[in-house]
This record gives sequence, C-alpha cells and structure tokens, in this order.
Amino acid sequence: MRHKKKGRKLGSSPSHRKAMLRTMAAQVFEHDQIKTTEAKAKEVRGTIDKIVTLAKRGDIHARRQVLAYINDRELVHKIFTEVVERFKDRNGGYTRIIKLGPRLGDAAPVVIIELV
Repeated sequence: MRHKKKGRKLGSSPSHRKAMLRTMAAQVFEHDQIKTTEAKAKEVRGTIDKIVTLAKRGDIHARRQVLAYINDRELVHKIFTEVVERFKDRNGGYTRIIKLGPRLGDAAPVVIIELV
C-alpha cells in the first residue's frame, strides 16, 4: 500500500525523475507547450505552478531559488519578465492539459501541457 506517498514513480530512478522534471519544466517555459504522456504532464504541473508563484514574488531570493531549479539564466530572466506579466492577475492554475489520445507505439495517453 502506498499510504502517504506523494508523486509518481514514472518508471525511473529518483535522480532521473528529478532531472526529467527539471528539463520538462524548462521546456514548457521555453516553448510555451510540450507534448508528453499524461502521467508526466500531471507530475510536472505542480513544479511549473511553484516556479511561477516564486517568480510572481519577484525578489532576489525567489530568483535564486528558481535558478537553483532551472540552470539557464536567460530562461529565468524570461520567466521573471514575460511569464510574470501574463499571470500577474491570476491566482494559480497556470497550466492547461489537453488530451490527444493514445500514442501509436505503446498506446500511452499523450497530452499537450501548455501555459494558459
């Protein structure tokens, strides 16, 4: 039984899962949307919301916290300038998941996760 166990395993080791979620979050901010499996999209959604909430604070400590998670200074600058402007009047719910259907190879449910 998995009582009080948060998160999905996603079929990978903890270090790989952490690296994958970091990369996916960075790609969503860079391209505004990505196509991935439903489980991965649901898992990265919380990470993206936390990063946007930190960016809305706007102070130097929040910027350093985001830089510790996303190791790209230009992308963090984009998050703190452009993305914050889009979401300044919104209280949460910064992502949208659109279902596309099963993938041809393994019938995994494929979705698009995008910034609202």
